[in-house]
Amino acid sequence: QVQLVESGGGSVQAGGSLRLSCAASRSIFSLNVMGWYRQAPGKQRELVAVISGGGATNYADSVKGRFTISRDSAKNTVYLQMNSLKPEDTAVYYCNAAYRIDNYWGQGTQVTVSS
Repeated sequence: QVQLVESGGGSVQAGGSLRLSCAASRSIFSLNVMGWYRQAPGKQRELVAVISGGGATNYADSVKGRFTISRDSAKNTVYLQMNSLKPEDTAVYYCNAAYRIDNYWGQGTQVTVSS
């Protein structure tokens, strides 16, 4: 079992920045992959960024160059630094962790970007 607790969402104007945090209940090195997904109203949940146990990262094309995923192993926490935010980034952001054969999700945190 893995519990994920997200924080850091909020409202910001276009061009602004936010940092999301996801604290895991076990060592992040024991997790195959951790990542961030988002779901806007009326749309399917989509991948934003992932980081593997070895530290490799991958990003959605729509956020490349603006978002950065990172981790702090001492805190068992993964971060998503979001810069140059756009109104189309508005969504509920979910932390995800793959552990063994299961997927775990956080409760979600709202990010709202106004123009």
